Amino acid sequence: MYELIQAAEHTYYIQCPAKMGLWVPDGKSAVLIDSGGDKDAGRKVQKTLEAQGWTLSCILNTHANADHNGGNALLQQRLHAPAYAPGIDAAVTTYPILEPAFLYGGYPPKPLRNKFLLSQPSRCEPLTAENLPQGLTMLPLPGHFFDMCGFGTADGVWFLADCLSGANIVEKYHVNFIYDVAAYLETLDKVCALEGRLFIPAHAEAAEDIRPLAELNRAKVLEIAGVILELCREPKMFEEILQGVFARYQLTMDFNQYVLVGSTVRSYLAYLLDRGAAAAEFDDNRLLWRAV
Repeated sequence: MYELIQAAEHTYYIQCPAKMGLWVPDGKSAVLIDSGGDKDAGRKVQKTLEAQGWTLSCILNTHANADHNGGNALLQQRLHAPAYAPGIDAAVTTYPILEPAFLYGGYPPKPLRNKFLLSQPSRCEPLTAENLPQGLTMLPLPGHFFDMCGFGTADGVWFLADCLSGANIVEKYHVNFIYDVAAYLETLDKVCALEGRLFIPAHAEAAEDIRPLAELNRAKVLEIAGVILELCREPKMFEEILQGVFARYQLTMDFNQYVLVGSTVRSYLAYLLDRGAAAAEFDDNRLLWRAV
């Protein structure tokens, strides 16, 4: 774990639970793509940099989930590197309480204020064309989180963040977190059209051909949308739908799963409502969802 792997001449990645990328165009100064889930990940990044004789020029966070920016604070404290993230995700990285608050829909109770959902605050500026390091291309990948992006290197390697889940994750957990279902499906189309020598999702193995995994993820999204519509043949409240999804996929509910799967199911309901496949109605002060 945390093995440094060379993907191309100037492109590396660190094999870990949420893969981190390194772009080292001159062999001396390294751009870090994501920083792992906590300060321990940050320490391991620092050791990797020191072992290679590289200095950290900046951190690029693909998005603001805690497993992608959790090492920021330690690296900034020790190495004084600036951090950048796209759009809204820069604000969430700077004020990380926004992540569990968004997922819960209110002030998050203590069980949700954990390192998996709440990283340490770090100074993060919006990523723009002006501060994007030379040799990198920023690729918007909306759907999983607000303004998530990926990065392509001049070596032809693409870091794809969380727009794809590995086959083992899809088969085990089924309902992976999605913020905007329509945007997510469009992102899968975009990824399938990419050209490059290697594609590196954060939570799947690096692949020379990413299309089979993209199609697997697409099939699961469409399957879940169908399951939710089936559950809504008769009008149901959200909690009943959520219970049905957990039962259908034999998931075990805890606080983390409640907000992650629950937020995702709400996103599916919004997607189905916007498409005209589902309707929402209020009855006796209850919001009910039904298939159309």
